[in-house]
Amino acid sequence: MSLLVKPCSFCDRPVAKGSGTMFAKNDGTVLWFCSAKCKKNALVLKRDPRKLKWTKKHVKGGIRKN
Repeated sequence: MSLLVKPCSFCDRPVAKGSGTMFAKNDGTVLWFCSAKCKKNALVLKRDPRKLKWTKKHVKGGIRKN
């Protein structure tokens, strides 16, 4: 992956340079979001991207808890 394209922190889709939103947390980590939908699902609604079918991080069959 080149330096011009970064993956979205929520859905794992590519975010081209000059688009999307960069969010810097207080602990110094940087989150990149491709859309307001991804940003809202991650920060406001605190959803797990593995449970949503429209993300590339979706796990078929569900997530098992021990």
